[in-house]
Amino acid sequence: MTELFRRSAADLACMIRAREISARELLDSCLARIDAVNPDLNAIVTLVPEIAHERAVAADQAIADGDALGPLHGLPVAHKDLELTAGIRTTMGSPLFAEFVPEEDGLIAQRMRAAGAVVVGKTNTPEFGAGSHTFNEVFGRTMNPYDLSRTCGGSSGGAAVALAADMIPIADGSDMGGSLRNPAAFCNVVGLRPSYGRVPSWPNRTPWSGLGTSGVLARTVDDLALQMQAVAGPDVRVPISLPEPGSVFATLDDVDPSGLRVAWTPDLGLPIEAEVRDALTFVPGHLASLGCRVEETMPDLHDAREIFQTLRAWHFEISTGDLYDTDYDRIKDTVRWNVEEARRRMMHEHGRATVAHAALIERVRSFFDHHDVLALPTTQVAPFDIALDWPRTVDGVEMESYIDWMRVCSDITVTGCPAISMPAAFTPDGLPVGVQFVGRPRGDVELLSFARLWERSVRPTRTTVVDS
Repeated sequence: MTELFRRSAADLACMIRAREISARELLDSCLARIDAVNPDLNAIVTLVPEIAHERAVAADQAIADGDALGPLHGLPVAHKDLELTAGIRTTMGSPLFAEFVPEEDGLIAQRMRAAGAVVVGKTNTPEFGAGSHTFNEVFGRTMNPYDLSRTCGGSSGGAAVALAADMIPIADGSDMGGSLRNPAAFCNVVGLRPSYGRVPSWPNRTPWSGLGTSGVLARTVDDLALQMQAVAGPDVRVPISLPEPGSVFATLDDVDPSGLRVAWTPDLGLPIEAEVRDALTFVPGHLASLGCRVEETMPDLHDAREIFQTLRAWHFEISTGDLYDTDYDRIKDTVRWNVEEARRRMMHEHGRATVAHAALIERVRSFFDHHDVLALPTTQVAPFDIALDWPRTVDGVEMESYIDWMRVCSDITVTGCPAISMPAAFTPDGLPVGVQFVGRPRGDVELLSFARLWERSVRPTRTTVVDS
């Protein structure tokens, strides 16, 4: 019982309900783990043990009183530092918000608290979530738990590291171009980008857009599904939110892989570093050995890059354009670049991208008439040197911008389909490599069932640096 922090969220939730452990005991175990390993990793950047203890005491009292319990009752959570948290500093990774303390929770924090989660603090993120490498001027860099000299990815990097190093059993994040999937792959955990509207975000300046979405990370698929019970479901303030409640994730069916139609692409037509490509060569054969019908093919995503970059620039103009005008010198260069891209592009370019986006979504829908799952790498590179801001080349090909090296995720983003990164392998240097599975439109539950099938047959394990 001294290492409760290593147990799965699903097991811990059951133990708390059965009164085998208390929420306070679990919290103390997690806080001790945070004290032991977080100084080396810098994953949790704001810690609130006093608030956590108050909520753990309340969680235990609720059990004693026989109150109805939510699916996350008593489980410690740290929220991404982009998520508003009432009474807890929320910096956005920006010096402009270094001392900002919101008065209200964001929707994800609200829903997790209502489901019984106990907040312990905030996880590190790049400034305004820009880039898949977690560093900022407020808190510095977050280290990969498998090699402290490498990046953990981002922008939900602090969350992925906190999970991989067993500091917390559950964590939330968000994803536009891969911010849930990339760090999951780099840290050997599970990260789900839900379908457009499956997990609504609020407050939100673009509630009609699904390009960026809230979501969750976990150490197992069952733990991820447990969180989805709490955070998924409609919200009247978000017009694209889907009507199904989070309870649809309460039970994952066992998948019969016999005859399941899997499309496999080793690269999505993009440059992939050899160590990633080599680590994943087993994937199609392994899926075939399970009984799947595997075909090497992919949907037509020829204009996905232009669609993503146009819509992303538009999003950053809406979300940070005012800061560009008032505090140009105090926001980082990649945030400025996104705003400048938006202002450089004409309205008709945005219009063409919107029309092209609709056509791409229809092509992908038709693709999934003939395939059940699309499988591909989660990242184009292995975790890179933490001193780099972003990879300038991939497999000898020069990257035109700081987001081009993550196109295996961002090209999938614009499909609107759910996508999950699953642990798959390690490079010869011991760095994690993830495989990405994409489900049919709005097929989040079915995708998690397939991911659990993968998880039960492929369990790549290696000791993290903090445990070696």
